[in-house]
Amino acid sequence: MKYSVIAISRTLGAGGEDLGHALATDLGFRYVDAEIIQKASEAAGVSTETLGKVEARKGLLSRILENLGRANTGGLYGAAEIPTIIPSEEPHWEQLIVDVIKETASAGDVVIVAHGASIPLAGHAGLLRIMVTAPEETRLARIAKNESVTGAEAARNVTESDRARADYFRRFYKLDRETPEHYDLTINTEVVAIPQARAAILAILRD
Repeated sequence: MKYSVIAISRTLGAGGEDLGHALATDLGFRYVDAEIIQKASEAAGVSTETLGKVEARKGLLSRILENLGRANTGGLYGAAEIPTIIPSEEPHWEQLIVDVIKETASAGDVVIVAHGASIPLAGHAGLLRIMVTAPEETRLARIAKNESVTGAEAARNVTESDRARADYFRRFYKLDRETPEHYDLTINTEVVAIPQARAAILAILRD
């Protein structure tokens, strides 16, 4: 197979996670997303709120990667717990996450959802970069329905998510604006449903 790494970026309510899970199942790839990396990092003693620093960076990285290797779509903690690392002076959390993304991709046969993985992985051999999005009105309606919240709550969630996503790109990758060139394929799930997107992507991967 030509592609061994699928990086999916998504906006809240667009269905990127669903697409990622489906592709991982179809391809027999590992599924790695924001929640898995966040849990691994927090279990290792890193706070996303304080952007804390940790000691023994290489040791921490290897522990996170070891547990990502054990993880499946059901979650991270089925095999073993991650040892706690006491916060120290270096390095910054941002670089740790970038390193986790790169090392995860290097292992191959993986679907990585979120963390803007398409940006640091640009040029990686066997990489397909996918953006999954939809108009704001569509995303609001989905969030309100799927999470049983009011329209106002859905709007607040989407606005906060979009703002946080833009801030993440600026802080981690010094990127002020995403462009179509950052991705190989962009899917609007208001028009292209997840099953259709899944079939199209599989056709590309297996061509």
